[in-house]
Amino acid sequence: QVQLVESGGGLVQAGDSLRVSCVASGRTFSPSAMGWFRQAPGKEREFVASIGWSDGSTYYGRSVKGRFTISRDNAKTMVYLQMNSLKGEDTAVYYCAAAPSTTHTFDYWGQGTQVTVSS
Repeated sequence: QVQLVESGGGLVQAGDSLRVSCVASGRTFSPSAMGWFRQAPGKEREFVASIGWSDGSTYYGRSVKGRFTISRDNAKTMVYLQMNSLKGEDTAVYYCAAAPSTTHTFDYWGQGTQVTVSS
């Protein structure tokens, strides 16, 4: 069983930066990709960013492109999301997700970490 645990959320002011982290643990796990999604109150879950585990290719949601950066540490099976120039609309629960190489779909999810941006 693969477990994903997020950390690093919190309360910040608009314009600040914040980094959230996610570690995958459990059985030996080599994902094809890991990513971040978010869900604000009353809204559907939204894609934020993803990173290919072997080649490091990155993809971003339109609303965060240019402000957020996703990175990975293959040895630690960790993924990070550096969030800069935060806005009130970035307030959400941020979820880490992992796509196993057998399915290439985000089958594993963390419990989420709250990010609140006060404006």
